[in-house]
Amino acid sequence: MPQKDYYSSLGVDRNASPEDIQRAYRKLARKYHPDVNRASGAEERFKEISEAYEVLKDPEKRKAYDRYGSAFQGAGGGGRGFDNVHFDFGDLGGGGFGSIFETFFGGRGRRRGGFEQFVDFGDAGHAHRAHDEEARLALTLEEAAAGGTRELTITDPMSGRSRTHKVKLPPGVKQGQRIRLAGRGSSGGDLYLTVEIRPHERFRLEGDDLYTTVAVTPWEAALGGEVKVPTLDGPVTVKVPAGASTGRKIRLKGKGFPKPKGGRGDLYAEVRIAVPQKLTPRERELFEELARVSRFRPR
Repeated sequence: MPQKDYYSSLGVDRNASPEDIQRAYRKLARKYHPDVNRASGAEERFKEISEAYEVLKDPEKRKAYDRYGSAFQGAGGGGRGFDNVHFDFGDLGGGGFGSIFETFFGGRGRRRGGFEQFVDFGDAGHAHRAHDEEARLALTLEEAAAGGTRELTITDPMSGRSRTHKVKLPPGVKQGQRIRLAGRGSSGGDLYLTVEIRPHERFRLEGDDLYTTVAVTPWEAALGGEVKVPTLDGPVTVKVPAGASTGRKIRLKGKGFPKPKGGRGDLYAEVRIAVPQKLTPRERELFEELARVSRFRPR
């Protein structure tokens, strides 16, 4: 039997690092995957690079191959290579490589949610190695604060198949937080969800504290008064102290974002003085009189 050059199959040299070998395999697997490439010979090329990767990714098998060549299975190498595993792509109901996924793993292979997954048949196909999977979980600020059960649907762009997961969230999940769903990824691996909180029109989240703005009239700022401030639980009435200038922050203790260990942060309402765009004759008269009699000089 002619010797097989696994390094040439993957397009790497004999001194290639494990990372280089993995990168080369993934690049070629994407190119020649039978679900993607229907050209003549693509399927055989995919099996060739898969066989090469099966050997070169394993330090012991690679060592034996470097010493004995592709005949290492019969030369004391101890490995059971792809030569002992035969996949007949033509007898799986015409489904091609996708049917292999369904036969071995109940349809849990391929690419999910935009993240590429490659089946690794482990030791000569006797067991497959589970692969973890990544996806984004987009939430509104209110959903992130409340927690509870949410549904996430992940669609495979290659097959069009969708999976729906129910995710139980603790109150107060944060931007970038990762949530692990054990055993719910590709081929029995874990599914990791990265939380993405959508921008909010009223609130800005910093740590456990929320920030918002509250518009007040010039006379409310000068004389003080009561105004309504939005919170995640609905509007509340707060007192604006007399003499409040734009930028002054009013603290609402415990009205912020839920903390991981219980309790909540604070909400800060920043005063913004708003003036009418159009004045009635009487309003203009009063403002002009104020301008004449006031000794206030802000500059």
